[in-house]
Amino acid sequence: MEKVYKPQTYEQKIYKFWEKEGFFEVKIDKKKKPFVITLPPPNVTGSLHAGHAMLVVEDIIARFQRMRGRPTLFLPGFDHASIAVEYLVSKKLAVEGKSKREVGREEFLKRAREFAEVSRNYIRRQFKKLGFSLDWSREAYTMDKTRCRAVQEAFQRLYKEGLIYQGERIINWCPTCKTVLSDLENEHQEEKGELYYLQYGPLTIATARPETIFADVAVAVHPKDKRYQKLVGQTVPVPLTNRRVPIIQDSLVDPSFGSGALKITPGHDKLDFEIGRKHKLPRLIAIDFEGKLTEIAGRYQGLKVEEAKRRVISDLRKEGLLVKKETIVHSRGYCYRCHTPTEPLISKQWFVKVGSLARKAIEVVKKGEVEIIPKRFQKIYFNWLENIHDWCISRQLWWGHKIPLKGEEDVLDTWFSSALWPISVFGWPKNTEDFQYFYPTTLRETGYDILFSWVAREIMMCTFLTGKPPYQTVYLHGLVRDKKGRKFSKTKGIGFDPLIMTEKYGTDALRMALVVGNAPGHDLKIGEDKIRAYRNFANKIWNASRFVLANINGPKSDASGSLNKDDRWILQELDETIKSVTASLENFRFGRAGETLYQFFWHQFCDKYIEVSKKRKQEAWPTLIKVLATSLRLLHPFMPYVTEVIWQKMKEGNCLPSETKTYRSIMVSPWPKVGD
Repeated sequence: MEKVYKPQTYEQKIYKFWEKEGFFEVKIDKKKKPFVITLPPPNVTGSLHAGHAMLVVEDIIARFQRMRGRPTLFLPGFDHASIAVEYLVSKKLAVEGKSKREVGREEFLKRAREFAEVSRNYIRRQFKKLGFSLDWSREAYTMDKTRCRAVQEAFQRLYKEGLIYQGERIINWCPTCKTVLSDLENEHQEEKGELYYLQYGPLTIATARPETIFADVAVAVHPKDKRYQKLVGQTVPVPLTNRRVPIIQDSLVDPSFGSGALKITPGHDKLDFEIGRKHKLPRLIAIDFEGKLTEIAGRYQGLKVEEAKRRVISDLRKEGLLVKKETIVHSRGYCYRCHTPTEPLISKQWFVKVGSLARKAIEVVKKGEVEIIPKRFQKIYFNWLENIHDWCISRQLWWGHKIPLKGEEDVLDTWFSSALWPISVFGWPKNTEDFQYFYPTTLRETGYDILFSWVAREIMMCTFLTGKPPYQTVYLHGLVRDKKGRKFSKTKGIGFDPLIMTEKYGTDALRMALVVGNAPGHDLKIGEDKIRAYRNFANKIWNASRFVLANINGPKSDASGSLNKDDRWILQELDETIKSVTASLENFRFGRAGETLYQFFWHQFCDKYIEVSKKRKQEAWPTLIKVLATSLRLLHPFMPYVTEVIWQKMKEGNCLPSETKTYRSIMVSPWPKVGD
């Protein structure tokens, strides 16, 4: 063995060895219950980020279960990411001085397919670099034929059941991406703004959006607000217009907000839309889908929203209609992809009625058919589903699954196909052998930030379509943050590229750094120094193994020599470590398992036992080999590369304990048991 472990020398060769031997591929064995994880499909938008690297916990589980003898399927795949890919391809076209309308649908989709394919190939290589033991023979993609068939079938079933309908609603509109967004894609940010008090005849109205006054159709007050009861039924003038609107009363008005009198603009606000629907008010539109003011705004027509707001405020001030303004902190919606401020607009879209679906999704968790870990997220899950709105599933895009109705040009929300992932990957709606054996799956492991956008929808859709929830357990990991606590962001330059870290310090070091110190559902702070520390741990494992193997003068009997107190002590500590690590992995305590292994190997085995064994190398050799080989098997799910390299060197030197000599790879060797 070389003096220093050089991961770059070995990692690619080892992964190719695993693939060639077919260790990742699982065969159906109906005598055994399988362990199944479907990888959360990354968007085909370029490359992985540190959040994807956190999926290393899935590989740890898969390797652990595989070593325990269960048929283990870790299934890979990719998501076509409608809005994201369309946005990125459009940006590339803009650099060429073109737009998607100019190149046309056929050329645009051709470019989108090419972009997605390049991304898929690159991300696939990244997953392999991270050591993920994925069954690549079963790779799926949300835009391939099998998944397309699943999308069409799911849509038709929901439609026939009356759960899909078309209607006019207030939606979130992105003027840049030029598509509707779901509530979850409309990311709200708390920010400072202004609340403007405007004069409407005898009333003062408070609004944060004076640019929408041209679409006002009423002023509403609360029925119990005594200040305004005498005015109900009268009309008041709308500033900067020649129109008058009625004063109405409605219990949805918050009398404590602003002046307690609310201007009603059904075309540009969800609350106003509901009030307008109840009172059968007209729906005027002051802002169009380009984010510009319409003809009803008169001289302000054609102005972008922010410019219109500045001019309206200036003119209100000049005419003495601006009473005062206050600085407030309010929530503003932004497109999750391009970060453009979104506009609430009325639009005819396709929706899924989610009431009955949500009730069933709540029921399967309450009955224990699906367990959510950490348990505290169950309350959040229930609260969200109990207050869920109908799901807008149509998108004004070209890249994606076209809505399967005649003459319909819109595509489906990406999350629609993602919600089918646990069944579509096995060939549903066909009753394939894979579907019969592997569904329902065992585990959904993902970040807590997509509990609603993805996990809840998977449970709703798959339970409705199959009668069975898609998995038994949901394990939610935290977000990866830098040392200052900031969420990793490629666009903001926060954090690091995980693959750069693997090049510098080795994949095993990154994997351990992502796991140790990571409690379920809690965010993880990580910096380069932590990864460097686990590179040192990999070197410690290498050096300890080098010491043990360097002191061999040929094959030895496992039973040679007698055990002294030091041998008995380390073997007892090893048994305790096996029990602790096994229990931690069974209970998704990956950080605790990693920390236990680190402490045992470095401080008990290396610092103590190896040191005392130097005085009796030959007598201690059977124990040294046993503890080393067992430790490597325990470490393997966490640090697959360095453990495989050392395992193969022990195999070449005929040094493995007799019970493990026949295994071609450490990844298919048995998980250690107490007393082995």
